[in-house]
Amino acid sequence: MEERNVQAKKIGMFLLALSMGMTVLVGGLHHQASASERRLPTSDAEIKMSFSPLVKQTAPSVVNIYTKKVVTSRPANPFMNDPFFNQFFGNRFGGAFGAPRQRVERSLGSGVIVSSDGTIVTNRHVIDGASEIRVVLHDRREFDAKLVGADERTDLAVLKLQDVHDALPTLKLGNSDDVEVGDLVLAIGNPFGVGQTVTSGIVSALARAGVTGQDYQSFIQTDAAINPGNSGGALIDMNGDLIGVNSAIFTKSGGSNGIGFAIPVNMVKVVMRGLISGDLRRPWLGASGQTVTADLARSLELERPGGVLINAIHPNSPARRAGLKAGDVVVAVNGLEVDDPNSLRFRVATLEPKGQAVLTIIRAGRKQDVSVPLEVAPEVPARDETTIKTRSPFAGAKVANVNPALADELGIDTLTTGVIVLDVASNSLARQANLKPGDLITEVNKTRIGSVADLNAVLRKGEKGRNWSVAVKRDGKILTADYTL
Repeated sequence: MEERNVQAKKIGMFLLALSMGMTVLVGGLHHQASASERRLPTSDAEIKMSFSPLVKQTAPSVVNIYTKKVVTSRPANPFMNDPFFNQFFGNRFGGAFGAPRQRVERSLGSGVIVSSDGTIVTNRHVIDGASEIRVVLHDRREFDAKLVGADERTDLAVLKLQDVHDALPTLKLGNSDDVEVGDLVLAIGNPFGVGQTVTSGIVSALARAGVTGQDYQSFIQTDAAINPGNSGGALIDMNGDLIGVNSAIFTKSGGSNGIGFAIPVNMVKVVMRGLISGDLRRPWLGASGQTVTADLARSLELERPGGVLINAIHPNSPARRAGLKAGDVVVAVNGLEVDDPNSLRFRVATLEPKGQAVLTIIRAGRKQDVSVPLEVAPEVPARDETTIKTRSPFAGAKVANVNPALADELGIDTLTTGVIVLDVASNSLARQANLKPGDLITEVNKTRIGSVADLNAVLRKGEKGRNWSVAVKRDGKILTADYTL
């Protein structure tokens, strides 16, 4: 019996060797036909290949970033609410207890040199609030850096090194639309401040969303180890091209769990150009919709789930002028697949606000292309930003008319209309009334509010009274409250 097993193993080994030989032959012939074709390693020599040449080519373009931030805080007076202390001493000790104190916070991260003159792209959260930014190159040279611009909605920032006299090494910006799951990648950064570190892995998934609080999420997921300090570093492909900026990790321990995320370089390109020019603008479709689920796909008689079912269109939008209709299902933008509203927003945001985009839609069961002009969201109606001073539950609140441009800035549905709360002053009646930034004021004293002018008119009419009834929309829910001032 044992001899038979040994014989079976020998036959298996022979067949495996034969198949490997055939694979080498076919792979070699196929390689001649298409040198850029992805393929598995086909020999022991290929398996033992080193990333060293690629690291030597790319690592000099990745930098370490160190920041300093001065934080001012005012400690609370421990006797502030003691009536007996106040009765005898008043506020004579208020300064001693409540004097502002300053402390210095230091943080670190990574960045990528994208221009030989010292232009660097990194994550916004790496340099947020920094009073000093110091950059250390791969060759240990150090430079001060100034912030060119930052975009909170994508968590990207651009820095410029000061007093650069020599051309610096740069990374070529690749095309993240060409990235596929399974591609080999390298992550380069400064984890935990230990110094530049290179890790390898594969692309684990594409178009990941719900990872951070940013508006435009379509992350490249990788199992290459990414740790705190890697933020702003490079994710590169096997051509040595930048395909993403490392941004976040999924972890319960504070270290890498093999789930890291990078902002695709195609988004980086658009944001970087806008920040450098000082005019970061994004295209606006003026249409909203929902994900086509399996149930929706069956009811619409579609072949499979996926895409965005359009359910609302702004009356003065590019989508309306292009002929898009409620009930259309958007499945691609410029030939690139769209699975849900988030991926639709991302695809459009990676385009410049000029020219046209081709949307592939399904209408009445038939697939067709629609050309949509790429325009910025309009400032109509005027925002009319106002801080309410009338004695009312809104006193101390800064409000504005919502238009598509403001809605886009705030990251809310660009079809939203009405009056929104932008800010609430501390120690104000609005703060006491529990109003919050982002609240949409829908009704005051049984009167519907459609504009700042409507709100001011109602407040003037009711300012002599003491009783107020208010309705606001918060997180999709209508909240009502009655106040007596």
